[in-house]
Amino acid sequence: MKFENTGIENLKIDLNRLDDIMDNHGLVRAGQWDYERVTYDRKFELREGVFYLRIQGYAVEGDVDTFKATIQLMTPLLGKHYYPHGVEYGEGENFPNSLVSQCKKIIEDVKNDLSQLAV
Repeated sequence: MKFENTGIENLKIDLNRLDDIMDNHGLVRAGQWDYERVTYDRKFELREGVFYLRIQGYAVEGDVDTFKATIQLMTPLLGKHYYPHGVEYGEGENFPNSLVSQCKKIIEDVKNDLSQLAV
């Protein structure tokens, strides 16, 4: 599921500040990066299954591995994890309404924090 028109996809921010803000909202980058891309996940374990709120971005300046990069964020996603295949975001997935509402709130809070520091 895509969270369209959140405003996050319009933001560019310094990687180090981005890491701090995402961490404050429970979104973890961990090992999910390469020289040009980053992915932040927040895991939700519910009765209906395991879900991930995912916010991705790519470097428009600098390199992620040097921690000196400006990141352009992308449209946030919500997916359901299927072992051992991975996360599915498709239209055929059913996401609990309470989870969707919670994710929208997290995205809005992240956007508000990032907007103050965006370049």
